[in-house]
Amino acid sequence: MNNSAQGGGWQRGIALPTTGPEANTLYHFSEESDISVFAPRPVKANPDSEPLVFTIDAEHAPLYFLPRDCPRAAWWALPTTTPKDQEKWLSKTDARMIIAVESGWLQRIQDCKLFAYRFAPHGFVSLQDHGVHVSQETQTPLSVEPVGDLIERILTAGVELRFTPSLWPLQRALMPTTLHWSFIRMRNATPETPRRA
Repeated sequence: MNNSAQGGGWQRGIALPTTGPEANTLYHFSEESDISVFAPRPVKANPDSEPLVFTIDAEHAPLYFLPRDCPRAAWWALPTTTPKDQEKWLSKTDARMIIAVESGWLQRIQDCKLFAYRFAPHGFVSLQDHGVHVSQETQTPLSVEPVGDLIERILTAGVELRFTPSLWPLQRALMPTTLHWSFIRMRNATPETPRRA
């Protein structure tokens, strides 16, 4: 879930510039190291959706420097983010993006062997949604390589990584803001403990 699909968010844009030699490279991350071709398939959570090949651009790739099933929250500023939200959520960091994961996933993140598949951009269409590009055709990757230490890769990408016992309070707090927020694999998040009266 992310806020670019809510309330006309497609027009809001992303405040993360795409620069550098990898600006036109697209990526797909997997814990499998031997995928030779990527055939279009429906989103796992929605079997009736259109079959597509999903990739992410280099600027937003750190969102996926984690085990596939790891629930996560991420947020960053948009051109339309208010000064109040900027001060509350981003004034104490120089990071371009903040990612939060559950503390219970630390060991699995440290143990995960993740692989980055690189794709040329032709044949893909941008969804104008936090770097996601899709293709309706079977695609062959240009190369595959191990991502390495996931925490190190996130931190060296200029991203702040936070650990929290539960993502649910963070989700409630972020959703009303003018930040760009994204919640991934929340179906795997630890169920929230009911609050005591």
